[in-house]
Amino acid sequence: MGTVLSDLPNKKLVHPDGRKITFLDHGVDRDGEYLLLEHRVPCPKMLSGPHWHPLLTETFRIKEGELKIVVDKKEEILGSGDQLTVYPKQVHHFRNEEDSELIITHRIQPPRNNWKIFSLIHHLECNGKLSKKGIPKDPLWLGLAWEYMDGYLSGPPLLLQKCVLGGLAKAAGKAGCKTWI
Repeated sequence: MGTVLSDLPNKKLVHPDGRKITFLDHGVDRDGEYLLLEHRVPCPKMLSGPHWHPLLTETFRIKEGELKIVVDKKEEILGSGDQLTVYPKQVHHFRNEEDSELIITHRIQPPRNNWKIFSLIHHLECNGKLSKKGIPKDPLWLGLAWEYMDGYLSGPPLLLQKCVLGGLAKAAGKAGCKTWI
């Protein structure tokens, strides 16, 4: 297994706007290693921009509210009890567009660095280091966030992302940015 997630000291991330990400479970099943999270989003909010993962499968199950999700340019609105799986290489992004609370479970298989990306964004947001669009202001943190997402942004060429953002991630490691996670 990768990171020992069950030993994390902080299993709930509470953002300044009231969003909560809770670590629920980590283990291995017939499909391999997984991470299970719960997201609570109390207000309209973009939860991710368009991106894709070469290896990850993500399953979203709506417990309460509505999630607008776009997968490979096909938009869907998921409500309570609905479930959707996003497979490797599918471009996806999602948001809560309602004024009511959205509660979803989010299964990530394999988990790779996903808890790290959520922890990093939480840390940066709580310390005023994100732009209004939720992007790290410091280039080193931007590179590290890109590395931890275990995927690619939709749009910019892969070679450009690997060179520029990957280079920033390496510089972040050398500068000690990874040590707090």
